[in-house]
Amino acid sequence: MFTPKYPTPDTAPTPDTTLVRPLTGLVHPPAPVCDCHHTPDTPAPAPVGRPGVQLTPGALVVAVAGGTAAVLVVGAVLVSMLLAVAITAGSLALLAVVLRIMLNDSRKGQ
Repeated sequence: MFTPKYPTPDTAPTPDTTLVRPLTGLVHPPAPVCDCHHTPDTPAPAPVGRPGVQLTPGALVVAVAGGTAAVLVVGAVLVSMLLAVAITAGSLALLAVVLRIMLNDSRKGQ
């Protein structure tokens, strides 16, 4: 049931044949890539690239200080959340111990 089923050898493609037929005898010539009116001999104009970001020393200091402040703020928030979870877990554990002692005392009294 779980064994693979292979086609019979007479219908399987041989390694020297390809499954994609090559294109032969194009009916229409290839369409131009762009609609701009230039001759194929002249290359298309190169796209004008945007200049890279240039930081002055003052802007670099501001960027580093801002990144450092963001890391410190996010770190402080995460540490405070972890501390809140730890305090809550500790108080719940203490509450469980106190309740267990109270229940054991109430059972002994009866």
